[in-house]
Amino acid sequence: MSESPLLRPVTPENTEFVLLSFEGPDQYSMAGGLGVRVTELARALAEAGFRTHLFFVGDPHRPAVETGEGGTILRRWSQWISRYYPSGVYQGEKEKIYDFQASVPGVVADEIAAPALREGRTPVIMGEEWHTAGTMIALSDLLHVRGLRRQSVLTWNANHTMGFENVDFGRLNYTTTITTVSHYMKHTMWIWGINPMVIPNGIPARLLEPLEPRAVQAIRAAVGGDVMMAKVGRWDPDKRWNMAVDAAARLRQIGLAPCLVARGGIEPHEGEVLHNARSLGLRVQNVPAPASHDLDGWTAALRQAADADLINLKFFVPEHLLRLLFAAADVTLANSGKEPFGIVGLEVMASGGIAVTGATGEEYARAFENAVVLETDDANEIATAVAWMRENTDEVERMRAAARATATAYTWSAVVGLLRKRVQFLITSQNPR
Repeated sequence: MSESPLLRPVTPENTEFVLLSFEGPDQYSMAGGLGVRVTELARALAEAGFRTHLFFVGDPHRPAVETGEGGTILRRWSQWISRYYPSGVYQGEKEKIYDFQASVPGVVADEIAAPALREGRTPVIMGEEWHTAGTMIALSDLLHVRGLRRQSVLTWNANHTMGFENVDFGRLNYTTTITTVSHYMKHTMWIWGINPMVIPNGIPARLLEPLEPRAVQAIRAAVGGDVMMAKVGRWDPDKRWNMAVDAAARLRQIGLAPCLVARGGIEPHEGEVLHNARSLGLRVQNVPAPASHDLDGWTAALRQAADADLINLKFFVPEHLLRLLFAAADVTLANSGKEPFGIVGLEVMASGGIAVTGATGEEYARAFENAVVLETDDANEIATAVAWMRENTDEVERMRAAARATATAYTWSAVVGLLRKRVQFLITSQNPR
């Protein structure tokens, strides 16, 4: 008698993973959070011992197939098109979607799924975001023609609702298992008649490594002021940048000397936010790239803007500096109005910082236990919380410790552990005997 799927755990010996995504680990492909997500998830699966393939629209000048960090097998796709579009993954978007959908299914079916099944491994193919929805449908159809669909697991993940108007949810829901990253997103997707399975995002375990106290203190001293706030994200109204600026102005009104250290993107909303800051009497100073990307260079750049109320970092901020800013700040404002998951809040927690989050997809955040959770869009809610924190330093230290403890439950290795259980269920539901 063959072993029941109910009793067979998902192991590297019996399971192989394939991730399909437009974004990926190349600088050419890294346009936002999706690139970070698939890179770290693929790496975590490979480090757990699973043979893991990542298909993505990669740098046209790098090898088409390459072994990446952790042992991930990188498959750069649509390179012949990307040579005509050097500005990044989403330039020539329509052509790349067509090419991806037309050519990836055959390679996955014939070069990965069929050999894996012959060798006794279940292929688990996971598509990401609306760009791969058509590819997943086509792949399911092809696997069915090949007689391989019932033995394969296909999932498609939504990190947010962007591009949903391009998705044939009727066919996608029939051909794949749809997943998402939070219960907020799950409930949002009910509007489309979809009841997705929740598998959260994660953070790399390296973000939990302790920071040198001297370095944190140096960053804090360079910024100056009574209250240091940090905010990192796209210049987008949904990120509620104006609320952050209003909070800084409110803190000034009550006699404090706040400083908001900001790092945005290239979006035009920046102009509105900085105009709002100046109209509220805040001194704004742009800070260009430092002479050296090390602690001395960073602190020197920050000290040049120490008299500002809003320090606008106009350079790429590496991971280590981000962690130092999160740890040094009294609060980091991850205060989006609608957030599918809110990975920045977790990154802040891992660094020992205090995250100020919204109240949508940030399911890990508990008000005044491990974070500040906003219930309104009133800037006074931020100012009130900051004032409370200044009077309750012991409670703040407890919150910082609780935040780090929370972050440990959301490492990618922990997410992979949950994913294995979800895959075991999906195998069982397809092959109950």
